[in-house]
Amino acid sequence: MDLWNLAIRIIFLSQTTTGILGNLSLMFYYVVLYYRERKLKPTDLIIMHLMASNALVILSAGVPHTMAVWGLKQFLNDFGCQLLLYIQRFGRSVSIGTICLLSVFQAITINPWGFCWKDHKFKAAKYIGCSIDLLWVFYMLINFIFFVYPFIERNSKNATRKYNFGYCSIVGSGEISGSLYVALFVFPEILFSVMITWSSSSMIVILYRHKQSVQHIRTSTAFSRTSPESRATQNILALVATFLFFYTLSSILKGCITFLYNQNWWLVNITRITSLCFPSFGPFVLMKHYSILSRFSLIGMRNKTS
Repeated sequence: MDLWNLAIRIIFLSQTTTGILGNLSLMFYYVVLYYRERKLKPTDLIIMHLMASNALVILSAGVPHTMAVWGLKQFLNDFGCQLLLYIQRFGRSVSIGTICLLSVFQAITINPWGFCWKDHKFKAAKYIGCSIDLLWVFYMLINFIFFVYPFIERNSKNATRKYNFGYCSIVGSGEISGSLYVALFVFPEILFSVMITWSSSSMIVILYRHKQSVQHIRTSTAFSRTSPESRATQNILALVATFLFFYTLSSILKGCITFLYNQNWWLVNITRITSLCFPSFGPFVLMKHYSILSRFSLIGMRNKTS
């Protein structure tokens, strides 16, 4: 058991450190990009908010979980525990909503039949900004229900179930809160996952058709290499597969924990590790997907020539 405890400690520490470095690196990149160009593209704006929501998840979940597995137990009171759980749920909800918005926006942008969207392309940044603001406000209000519910439930006779998170503990009935969790979190996440799958599949089909249509104009030497369409398709598949796998798995595991009276130590830790995978490693998938490193190098070259 000591060996497994050490492995869990190293995994949490690695995830937290990697997530903080990855998200901060992307935030620094967008600060430099905004300072250089004085504006951000709609896609860049979405990614910046995605990194902000990922950072909330890492700081509110990764850091306290890491502190707990390394020996610092029960260091938060009831209010601090509820506040931290509120930030965790809020960051997770905004993260999945933002990446859904990113996927749908990209599908609309590359759609050759989306002429109506192209006519209003100059207003895209405004629409995206408003959508992101509404997303943050909406989930802030939704998650506020789970923040105030335990305090209302505290004097109830049904509040007999204890939830131990390692760094803090709360008491609740579980039945009503579990139903609310499924209705307000699990079901919307499944809906967002379906939308992400649909929009990403549409992009893959469009890119594949485009590749087929330009095959006859490629030379044999150029065609022997990996085409830009193929690289874009592979990057989209990697991004979507990473997101859907970890978030779907963590949603299922969280649902199991919600309805299980006796929490299993392995199930709890695996669920926590799984829920931190995309916020921790997602930035590196995005770096590859949007060629951020090459764009960062281009900015550096511009600074040298100017």
